[in-house]
Amino acid sequence: MFKNLKTFAVGLACIAVINPFANAQIVIKGSDTCLPVSQKEAEAFSKKGGRVTVTGGGSGVGIASLIAGTCDIAQSSRPMKFDEKQKMTQAGKTAKEVIIGYDALAVIVNPSNPVKNLTRQQLEQIYTGRITNWKEVGGPDLRIVVYARESSSGTYEFFKEDVMRNRNYVSSALSMPATGAIIQSVKQTRGAIGYVGLAYLNKEVKAIHVSYDGKKFIEPTLANAKNRSYPVVRPLYYYYSTDNEKKVKPFMDFVLSAEGQKIVENVGFIAVR
Repeated sequence: MFKNLKTFAVGLACIAVINPFANAQIVIKGSDTCLPVSQKEAEAFSKKGGRVTVTGGGSGVGIASLIAGTCDIAQSSRPMKFDEKQKMTQAGKTAKEVIIGYDALAVIVNPSNPVKNLTRQQLEQIYTGRITNWKEVGGPDLRIVVYARESSSGTYEFFKEDVMRNRNYVSSALSMPATGAIIQSVKQTRGAIGYVGLAYLNKEVKAIHVSYDGKKFIEPTLANAKNRSYPVVRPLYYYYSTDNEKKVKPFMDFVLSAEGQKIVENVGFIAVR
């Protein structure tokens, strides 16, 4: 009997060595932009024996959850802020930042809108309320309906910093709780404009060609994002507490592996390597 128990124990140890994912039960929360890739990574990781739960809510929500200790990994489409790092320190933790891929941010309009090209300056003026009618940028005499993500979103902050040069959103901008809500709203509203991660683009909306120099207008495609000719590209992050590294390392290693990075590309993002 003892011999059998000993053999069984050795067998379990061998399984643990062969399958380092078996004990991983990881909770990921945060960015809606990162959500599609995190879900696909979790599905693939689960086939290796790991267990990962993924939810959205926005980058700020994910980072707040990491600080509170209610998630293991915060997915974010923006860097962690100074005050968030301070809160981590106050909680006795240190955040580790890992870039898992890159994303192009696409500006979208209703498919019926004939406007094809916009400069960064025009986008800034639209989103700050200085341009309010599509006829001011070569379109029809139609009021512009501005859609944005809510302030807890990393996409909201990235667009404000990179495209709007840190100017404030127009007060009439309609805040949407998720990227899918922006797609639906722009699809249903003739005068609408919004922005979404490249992986969310579909034929129900029309992507605008953007220029930062006022001369060359570039379409938001994966190829243009990869070669950096499209100007609105940003990193996507995972954050975790260093004292939790042993738990999350198998999943992090998987995401950064050739297989994990292939998933990043298949979803519509740009691999880090």
